[in-house]
Amino acid sequence: MLFYYCFISVFFIRFFGQDPSTAPRRRPSTRWIPTALLQPPPSSSPLAKKGDSVLDLCCGSGDLAFLLSEKVGPNGQIAAYRQRRRSKLCCKNTKCVEGNAVELPFFESYFDAITIGYGLTNVVDGSKAMEEMCRVLKKGSKVSVLYFNKSTQPLITLIQDLMVDYVIVHVASGHGLGSEYGYLKNSIKEYLTGDELEKLALEVGFSSAKHFEVGEGIMGNLVATR
Repeated sequence: MLFYYCFISVFFIRFFGQDPSTAPRRRPSTRWIPTALLQPPPSSSPLAKKGDSVLDLCCGSGDLAFLLSEKVGPNGQIAAYRQRRRSKLCCKNTKCVEGNAVELPFFESYFDAITIGYGLTNVVDGSKAMEEMCRVLKKGSKVSVLYFNKSTQPLITLIQDLMVDYVIVHVASGHGLGSEYGYLKNSIKEYLTGDELEKLALEVGFSSAKHFEVGEGIMGNLVATR
């Protein structure tokens, strides 16, 4: 599970450039993030800054929303969005919102940044979800989408399959969660390639899109600018 969770943070850490080791820790679930993954590429500007309003779509347990809340500060705002609200996050500047990712209940040009980690494949209509993200994002702002990279290289695909079967699912099964991760292998095969993701982003209205391969091509991070 460590490998899986480490890469959940990559898609925004590489653009935020924040080291959680120097930030207040109110939830132990963020301590697994390694320092080696916290340096953004030199050519990338921060996705979010102090005072920004950020949407964390398909927020899951809220780990990303928690770290985002530290990044935007007390004057910023985080909307942690998921299909069903199961718990209340502890951050004062974070609000849990329950709803449908293809019908976001926000005004146009509302957010300064949007993140979605391991969620796009679980949305009924990924294209519509991307279109909605573009709609509620301010002009010139970015959305960052993380998932396993659908590689065209057989070796990378083999490594992904082995990691899913013998690391992620195996360890998850030890915690009684094997069924919740069993879908990953087929999900990766059905996912879009980096080129296809870039094309989709442009088709729904983003002005530019770039797909980054992360972890020797194991993971993929799409960054699109409205």
